[in-house]
Amino acid sequence: MLHSTSTAPPKPDDRSLVALAGRWYFPVAFIARLPFAMMVVGVLTLVVSARDSVALGGVNSASVGIGAAVFGPMVGAAADRFGQRRVLVPVGLVNAVLLGLFPLVVTGSAPDLAVLAMAFLIGASAPQVAPMSRTRLVAIIRQRMAPARREKVTSGTMAYESAADETVFIIGPFLVGILASAIAPWVAVAGASALTFVFVTAFALHPTGKLVLGHHEEVVQAPARELLRARLVVVVLGILGVGLFFGATLTSLTAFMEIHGESSQAGLLYGLMGIGSAGLALGSAAFPRGFALGWRWLVFGVVLLGGAIAFAQAGSVLAVGIVLAVMGVGIGPTLVAQYSLGSDRSPVGRSATTMTILGSAVIVGQSIASAVTGDVAEQHGAAAAMLLPAASAAVVVLAAVANLLLPRRGAAPSTGA
Repeated sequence: MLHSTSTAPPKPDDRSLVALAGRWYFPVAFIARLPFAMMVVGVLTLVVSARDSVALGGVNSASVGIGAAVFGPMVGAAADRFGQRRVLVPVGLVNAVLLGLFPLVVTGSAPDLAVLAMAFLIGASAPQVAPMSRTRLVAIIRQRMAPARREKVTSGTMAYESAADETVFIIGPFLVGILASAIAPWVAVAGASALTFVFVTAFALHPTGKLVLGHHEEVVQAPARELLRARLVVVVLGILGVGLFFGATLTSLTAFMEIHGESSQAGLLYGLMGIGSAGLALGSAAFPRGFALGWRWLVFGVVLLGGAIAFAQAGSVLAVGIVLAVMGVGIGPTLVAQYSLGSDRSPVGRSATTMTILGSAVIVGQSIASAVTGDVAEQHGAAAAMLLPAASAAVVVLAAVANLLLPRRGAAPSTGA
């Protein structure tokens, strides 16, 4: 069991990260982040089904994202100050209760404004499992491993975490679609509630939840204004573009498949993007050091943009499937580079805050794009909606260019750009 209360730094440990974290840590942390990926699509699907309004469903899904954007960084800041366990246990329980009550509110006689408010609270109380997992693993690496091993293990860890994020953001909507079509739309939201109650609580109570980045007696937390430095803000903008891409792609794909009479298969096609993405994300740990993070972001962002342009031109289900697989090649390494840069540039003592901001940016982008793309599809058709993933990918590329043009002063040695 790992502790952070000792006044003397622990001696370097030769064991693997899996051994240091515990064999149950990674499965629990993976499943615990699933509800976060199910919220936006689950709320959208349930509201559209129960209230028979695509517009209202889009507004509610956006409200989830707004709640996460406003309160997510606060949850991360509280975890930095008070510890993850003290923050994540009550937040997770509140979120599980809200998700469990949401189907009753939506299917009942409550006014639309009450439904909207509850969607906002669901986002506001969303457990920030992914950023907190990154923070824990980086803490283990920095506190327990020899300096010579840290850079390589950190790179591999960020690759795994990004692949896990990408996988759950594929599996989440897929589960929502399967449960909604096979049983009922409310089952997906209720399922997210159950997963939150069991696995988020288990994640919060895991021994690694006691870890902090350093020792309370030695670390002086950087001022909050450090979070607004341009070199970190540009990463947030880039990862917001990825979130926009997720939402625009899934929603426009659903509209496209609806035209072809196979809307229930949209999640299956969407999963094609996750295959290449997860594979390349894990493989990015093997990239040479000379291929710096900033350039990886730009190169694979361009691949993503090219695939998104082809997606807008695709006219058949087969063509769309092929293009989605190509886009997956671009998305995985891009996420790895962005999260790695975010970790490198995190102000001292604010790692959980930084990672939470990045995680919130993904769901905010997904929420906004889902609402906007759904409205465009309803008003102007699927063809117009399929243009929006390219616009989202352009945000990713422009942020990558801006990242390379920013002054290098203050950059971590491992970023290279």
